[in-house]
Amino acid sequence: MRSSEEYRRNILQDLAQGNVESLDNVSTDSTEEYQTFDDFAQRTTTDQRRHLFNQSLHPERIPPSQMEPELQKAIAQIKPNERDDVARAFFKQLKGRGLDEKHLEQQLNLSTHNSNRMTADDVSKLASFTYHNHPDVFREVLAEQPGIIKFLSNPVVAGIIGIAAAKWLGGRK
Repeated sequence: MRSSEEYRRNILQDLAQGNVESLDNVSTDSTEEYQTFDDFAQRTTTDQRRHLFNQSLHPERIPPSQMEPELQKAIAQIKPNERDDVARAFFKQLKGRGLDEKHLEQQLNLSTHNSNRMTADDVSKLASFTYHNHPDVFREVLAEQPGIIKFLSNPVVAGIIGIAAAKWLGGRK
């Protein structure tokens, strides 16, 4: 198997060369090219991001041993007010599945179920639980709160945002 660095280099090289053959029905219209991830997050709608993440996020391909540390690092890097929003979004979506905040607090050993008081570690536990047990909810929260994604660094995890990366690097040849 290739090293992570070689894998990452190949993905970025393919993207930089516009190799998007596996992106099925993704427009490369120049009006949809993005300069940075922030530009992508600001100019796309929640529905557009939801569509992209539904196509590219496949939890079965990334083992927990790789995803959990990435989520921890990413969540630790987002602003506290964004972290509150992410936690609130996870709780809201999970509540729709019949999982209440107090139950999740106990089950995941969180310090609190109040999203305004949760630590980065608490939000990481909640995100990891959701990623592995309710991937559709995880995708929905990413579509609503895409800030987490820009801090994911592991090359394997980068596959999650491959379509989005291709779109914002699309015009750079």
